[in-house]
Amino acid sequence: MRANQTKLLKFFLTISIFIVHSISLWAQQVPGIEENIPYLVTFSKQSEKRWGDDDFSQVWFIVIPKDTKKPFYLRIFDPDVSGAVDEIKQEADSKTKFSVYGGKGAFTHPDATNKDPEGNYKSGTMIASKLFGNQPEYDNKWFNLGPFNPVEGELVEDFNGYVFKIICDGQEGNDGNLYKYFLSTSSTENIPLEGSNLFTYEYTFRVDEKPGSISHIYPFIDENVVSVNINTFDLDDDSYMRLVSVAKKGEKINGSLDNEWAESKHTITDEEKKTSLDIQIIKFREKVNNNIVISITNQYGKSMPFFSIPIGGVPKYKYKIGVK
Repeated sequence: MRANQTKLLKFFLTISIFIVHSISLWAQQVPGIEENIPYLVTFSKQSEKRWGDDDFSQVWFIVIPKDTKKPFYLRIFDPDVSGAVDEIKQEADSKTKFSVYGGKGAFTHPDATNKDPEGNYKSGTMIASKLFGNQPEYDNKWFNLGPFNPVEGELVEDFNGYVFKIICDGQEGNDGNLYKYFLSTSSTENIPLEGSNLFTYEYTFRVDEKPGSISHIYPFIDENVVSVNINTFDLDDDSYMRLVSVAKKGEKINGSLDNEWAESKHTITDEEKKTSLDIQIIKFREKVNNNIVISITNQYGKSMPFFSIPIGGVPKYKYKIGVK
């Protein structure tokens, strides 16, 4: 296994205790409730990147505890490309494919954890797949992939669990598919699978449209991180970004303009290690259909994961009182 993969596994070992204490009813929903993000977004291949999707594909991972015996379902809300939720350009003529991978290499293959869909990022064994188009019967409703047996995932001993990969690929067309995930033990309602978690390395989502609203994403900082680069694509001119942590009250993040990437470098203090950061997107004026892509790397250029809930809880700035 490559050195960076070994470091990544050690990273998960470091945070495992935080995960246990952070699991809540909404741990299995993506986007998470505490993120205040309406939907994930994936556009089809003939779309213009300036609409807010840089590569027309989105990858998420699921970790299932090793001792889990119950089967589970991946529930997808509004998987079709039509109706009021999705971003339709003229007519709804696009298709989106949702696929679940398990087995050897689903996570540990070097290409699987790249933030960009390149090389053999579809590594592992495809165990379920469904193509959606303009199908009103799925509009604004939940659809189930599964059931899945936990042992169908890739066993990663350092996680003490099985890892599955979800890939949403835009197919032909130029429309945007907006959707949500929920990891459930039931096929008819959202019942969380205790101890599980979901994460991604590049987050593509719809920004809340209400002026004054704040969306959040929460990367976890391990003890070896000394600085981070926050990369954003297509933030547009209706929002700005700031970084909040236990040591930062609201540090400005350099956000991107329309159809552009921007990079913002931030130093990590000792107080911030083994805590989550709060990357905030603040909406200051009304504008519809603002989609954004965000990724984060450490000082070595290695991608860092975003979790569906903040590991260790939502970070709160700790005011310091000087004593003379």
